[in-house]
Amino acid sequence: MPTTFHDPQAADLDDTTTVNDAGAITESSDAVQKEDQPLAGVGPQHVKERPDGKIELRQEDAWDELGYSFPVSKKWTILTIIFLVQMSMNFNTTLYSNGIDGISHEFGVSKQAARVGAAIFLVTYAFGCELWAPWSEEFGRKPILQLSLLLVNIWCLPVALARNFATILVGRALGGLSLAGGSVTLGMIADIYEPDEQQFAVAYIVFSSVGGSIIGPIIGGFVEAYLDWRWTIWIQLIFGGFVQIVHLLFVPETRATILLDRIAKKRRASGQSPNVYGPNELEPFAKRFTIKELIKTWTRPFHMFLTEPIVLTLSLLSGFSDALIFMQIQSFALVYEQWGFSTVELGLAFIPIGIGYIIAWLSFIPAIRRNQKERRQKPGDEHAQYESRLWWLLYTAPCLPIGLIIFAWTSGGPPIHWIGTMVGSAIIGIANYSIYMATVDYMICAYGPYAASATGGNGWARDFLAGVLTVPATPFYTNIGGERHLEIASSILFCISIVLVSAVYAVYYYGPTLRKRSPFAESLASSVMAPGRSSHGNDEDAIAMDLS
Repeated sequence: MPTTFHDPQAADLDDTTTVNDAGAITESSDAVQKEDQPLAGVGPQHVKERPDGKIELRQEDAWDELGYSFPVSKKWTILTIIFLVQMSMNFNTTLYSNGIDGISHEFGVSKQAARVGAAIFLVTYAFGCELWAPWSEEFGRKPILQLSLLLVNIWCLPVALARNFATILVGRALGGLSLAGGSVTLGMIADIYEPDEQQFAVAYIVFSSVGGSIIGPIIGGFVEAYLDWRWTIWIQLIFGGFVQIVHLLFVPETRATILLDRIAKKRRASGQSPNVYGPNELEPFAKRFTIKELIKTWTRPFHMFLTEPIVLTLSLLSGFSDALIFMQIQSFALVYEQWGFSTVELGLAFIPIGIGYIIAWLSFIPAIRRNQKERRQKPGDEHAQYESRLWWLLYTAPCLPIGLIIFAWTSGGPPIHWIGTMVGSAIIGIANYSIYMATVDYMICAYGPYAASATGGNGWARDFLAGVLTVPATPFYTNIGGERHLEIASSILFCISIVLVSAVYAVYYYGPTLRKRSPFAESLASSVMAPGRSSHGNDEDAIAMDLS
C-alpha cells in the first residue's frame, strides 16, 4: 500500500501521496510520472495487459484528463477553496477560547476547566489527521473531505446547544477527531501539480493553516464583547457549512486513481476501449485495503517520530513553535489587561502575528526560486538536493527566540508601550510560518516515499503539543517568577527556543551524517544516488526491500 503524506497543523497539514526521488509530492501506487506524450487511447507503449485480457489504464494513457492538465485558473480556484477549507479547520481550534468566560459562568466550572475544551479539540485533531489519512486514497479526496467537514459541522451542534459541560467536552473531542486537515488538502496539491511546481502551492496552503489559528481570536474578540458564548460555536458552524457547500459545488475530484476508474468506465461504455479498466477496478477492495496495511500506515508516523533523529528534532521545533501561538492566546489577556485593553482590542492584538505570517510567506517566494535553481544546477549534489531547502530557515528560525525575548521584556505593562509586545509577536509569527514550511519541505525530500509518515509526525507534534500546553499556559504565566512572572515565563520559553532553533543549523550542516543514522532516510538517499535509478515512479517497494 502506498505511503500517505501528512499535512502538519495545522495544521496541522496529512496526505495520501508519495514523493519522488527529487523530493516532490507525487501520486502513489499506480500513479506514475508522465514519461511520454499523453495518448488518446491505450497505446502499445503503455499497455499493462493481464492474463484475463483486461488492460489497466495508466496515468500516461489519460494525462490530458487528469488534474495535472487542469488550466491554471482551475488549479488556483481549487487551491483557493482548499485554502478556505484549511483555514476553517484551524479557525475551529481557536475561536472556542473566546467563549471560556461564558462557559465558566453558565456551567459553574473554573476557567481552567473550561480551557480543556480547547485542549481536547487539538489533541484529538492530532490523532484524527492520522486516522483519516488512508481513506482519501481509496475513496477519493472529495467524498472524504466532504464527510470530514460534515462531521465537524455536526459536532458543533451539541456544543452550541449544550446543557452541561460534559456535552461540550464530548462534542469538542469528536469534532477534533473528525478533522481530516492536511490529510486531504496537501494530497490535492499532489493531484494537480507536477513535482517541480509544488513548493509554491504548499507554501500557500501552509499559510492558510497557520493563518486560520489567529483569525479565530481576532473575530472572537468581537463575538465575546457583543454576543453570547454560544456564538463562538455557531460561527464555526456557519463558516464550516459555507466552505463545505463551496467545496461541494466547485471542487472536482482530483485523485488520479479515482479519475482513471471513471475514464476507463467511460471508454468502455463508448466502445472506445472495451477492455480498459481503472486501477481500483482490477484489484478487490479487501486486497487493496487490508487491516495490516492500515495499522502499518497509522503507526508509522509515531514510530518515525520516536526513532528518526531528524523527524524528532524538526518536529519538536515545529511543534513547540506552534504551541507558542496557542499559549499566547491564553496569555494575551494577562499581558494586555495591564494596559486596559478591551475584549475587542485584545483580539486585535493578534493581528501582528498575522502580519508576521504574511511577511514570512512572501519571503519564501524568492527562497523557493533560489532553491529550485540550485537543485537544477547541482543534480548530483546531495546537500543541494536536501539540506538546501533549509537555507532560508537559517535566517528566519532565530526570529523565534528574538521575538520571545522582545515579547518577554516588553510585557511588564506601563510605562513600557504595548507596541513592543506586538513587534515581538510579529517576529514570532515569521518564525512559526518559516519553521512549519521549511521543515515540511525538507522532510518531503529527505524521506521520499516515507514523507507521509515523517511529516505526519511533524503535524502530530504541532497539534498535540499545542493541545497539551493550552491548559497549563495560564498557570505558567501566572505562578512563575513572582512580580516579574510574565517576563520570566516568556524568558523560559526563550531559553527553550534557543536549544531547539540550534537544531536547524545542526541539520543543515550535518544533515548527511544524520541521515546515515536514519534507516529510512539513508535507504532513500542510497537508492536515489545509485547509478541507473529512474527519477520517475514510486520507489517505496525498492526502499522497503532495502530496509528489510
